[in-house]
Amino acid sequence: MTIEETYELSDSILDGNMDEIKKEIGDIMLHLVFYTRIASETSHFNMIEVLNGICDKLIHRHPHIYGDVKVDDENDVKRNWEQLKLKEGNKSVLGGVPLSLPALVKASRIQEKARGVGFDWDNKEQVWEKVEEELQEFKAEFNTSDHTAVNKEKAEAEFGDLLFSLINYARFIDINPEDALERTNKKFIKRFQYLEGKASGLGKNLKNMTLAEMEVFWNEAKTR
Repeated sequence: MTIEETYELSDSILDGNMDEIKKEIGDIMLHLVFYTRIASETSHFNMIEVLNGICDKLIHRHPHIYGDVKVDDENDVKRNWEQLKLKEGNKSVLGGVPLSLPALVKASRIQEKARGVGFDWDNKEQVWEKVEEELQEFKAEFNTSDHTAVNKEKAEAEFGDLLFSLINYARFIDINPEDALERTNKKFIKRFQYLEGKASGLGKNLKNMTLAEMEVFWNEAKTR
């Protein structure tokens, strides 16, 4: 299964295109069946064992449904989930975050995992204060008069802290930062392609246009 196929499924979900969602799930399912078939031929495991395994795991990690554990809310469920994973042998709560995840998605997962064991802010106002604090630290580092390689490295580190805190705030207000950024990407592409089309209709090349000229078409795209 390729990263590209998972992104294509994500795009289809964001577009709400059920036909494409069906096709992309099929592509991913093909890989799952393929690898399971290889494993069955080498006597490692088969599809029944795979499905029984996930069923057993879900039952074990949901004692509030299949056992007598009492929970008050979703956060209790997540805390129980993480504690059970530690009992199963995980050395760290963050151990279940795949190293290969894109940085933005990984940041979200890290924060969710930490929240699952109670390491979190109390309210969104505290998180926003952290965002503003990180923004000031980034500005202070970036605006140094001596732009050496060391300063650039520090500015990059501060920018990373700022992004991490923004992702954290998005989580507090129930916004998926990956989805939000992808929607902005799609919006920019649509507006930019409108700009390209208008320029082409006038026989102009974008490289030969001024920013003010391009801004006219950009604003037209925004109002459409």
